[in-house]
Amino acid sequence: MNFPRIKKFSFPKLVQDFENKEKIILRDYLALERTSLSNERTLFAYVRLSFYLIIAGIALLEMNRFAQYSWIGFFLFGIALVLLIFGVIRYQVMKKRLSKFYNAIELEKLENKKS
Repeated sequence: MNFPRIKKFSFPKLVQDFENKEKIILRDYLALERTSLSNERTLFAYVRLSFYLIIAGIALLEMNRFAQYSWIGFFLFGIALVLLIFGVIRYQVMKKRLSKFYNAIELEKLENKKS
């Protein structure tokens, strides 16, 4: 009996890798710097949100009138931890992608010095 072949399922990439084929000019270098700074700003936003959630969780746990809702405080601690981990991972992934372009710039500078 001849069975049809089943293709292996794989998730499509959400963000495709970009490869620059042109010479990097000052405008491109400044764009990389802006992107790097915005990446750091996004990380700090995740950290700030985590701190706010931790503070809200502590406030709920310390209020005697809401003792029956203490589970919400612990839930906020969990969300804060998840968001902090997500922010750090996202920062590292973007930093790794940006380092490819910085390395290309440095390589191009070295090639220009040699010629």
